[in-house]
Amino acid sequence: MGIVTGVVLFIRAVFTSRAAIVAENLALRHQLGIVQRSVRRPRSRQRDRILWVWLSRLWSGWRDSLPERHAS
Repeated sequence: MGIVTGVVLFIRAVFTSRAAIVAENLALRHQLGIVQRSVRRPRSRQRDRILWVWLSRLWSGWRDSLPERHAS
């Protein structure tokens, strides 16, 4: 990790609430779980969708944890 990245992460952690960090961590771990359980294309299950609905209502910055999609 570069020095600039480390400084940015530190500043972000200082100004971000603990609840937001916990929610982001939950979201990222969930995404990792989806990728690890699928061989081909990751597929969302009903409980995955329910989690994201719940997170979207609880955590306003949930879209920031999603990987960027490039238009083709």
